[in-house]
Amino acid sequence: MKKVLQIAGAYIGLIVGAGFASGQEVLQFFTSFGWYSIIGTGIATFLFAFLGMQIMQLGSRLKTTSHKEVIYKICGKYIGLVVDILVTFFLFGVSVVMIAGSGSIFQQQFNISPMIGALFLSLLVIATLCLNVKNVISIISMITPLLLVLIFIITGYSIFTSSANLGELETIAMTQPSGAPNWLVGGLLYVSYNIVAGISMLAVIGGTVKNEKIASRGGLLGGIGLGLLLFLINLGLFMNADKIQGAEMPTLLLATEVSPVMGFLMSIALLGMIFNTAVGMLYAFTVRFVQPETPRFKISVVIIGLLAFGASFVGFITLVGSVYPITGYLGFVLILAVLVFWIKTRKKVLD
Repeated sequence: MKKVLQIAGAYIGLIVGAGFASGQEVLQFFTSFGWYSIIGTGIATFLFAFLGMQIMQLGSRLKTTSHKEVIYKICGKYIGLVVDILVTFFLFGVSVVMIAGSGSIFQQQFNISPMIGALFLSLLVIATLCLNVKNVISIISMITPLLLVLIFIITGYSIFTSSANLGELETIAMTQPSGAPNWLVGGLLYVSYNIVAGISMLAVIGGTVKNEKIASRGGLLGGIGLGLLLFLINLGLFMNADKIQGAEMPTLLLATEVSPVMGFLMSIALLGMIFNTAVGMLYAFTVRFVQPETPRFKISVVIIGLLAFGASFVGFITLVGSVYPITGYLGFVLILAVLVFWIKTRKKVLD
């Protein structure tokens, strides 16, 4: 059970990232659709659990060290090549976005130069990646409980202290900027975007587990945990729609409202989530080209990490606008491929 919980924690920590924990993505893909957002979170929970279970299990079966084996297995030779190239590009892109995002948080919360903040995170990620992958998984999963506790406290406080009328809250929520045309597409796009970001490291995590059932259960539990987080953040934002208008990091705003100490802890948790994502993405990008746990791997990590730091000077907002849009649609291809592969596998078992 300990291993299952560790895998689930790593899954949650990897996917959560900066946008999830800050509440901005949840606000755009869920809360902006009012009460229908609850159905959207239900759909997202099911997909996160199903896809996590399948990818982890397949990674365990193939003993993968990079996403290449899993993608070619589920997508085939030709589609797999295109998906492989796009996913590999996106891995580096997300790493750069996370490093740029850390610089923004250091500047906003601690009044430290964004260049110093970005360099600090880059060096921390490089140092972490010089450890073996099992240690990386442990580090990622350790930060997750802190975020869960903070989200529970913030959501509980914000729900019970909200004095606005529910009808008014829904009207205000639906005036927020939206990342999708409706609640169904919002839920699907949110999962598809995140699964592109996570498939590489999920496959690698699965590859470290000998027992397929343990890998599968870890993916299932992690998906359910992600769904619970989604539901809580969405509910907290909805109940405080009148207070979070225009906020770049809504959960941080609500945390600061609870107390300055809670706001500080949430800032640390956000940096932890950025660190989680940067570690996962940069590791998965590097092992796509270089065998892990070798001297060449460590040299490659240093070079790629410094390149990502250099690329982060393009700017956080510009990077988000240029790297993220294509990922939701690529994610649909991956989700469909996983579903088709699962159906084929089930048919063979039944036959």
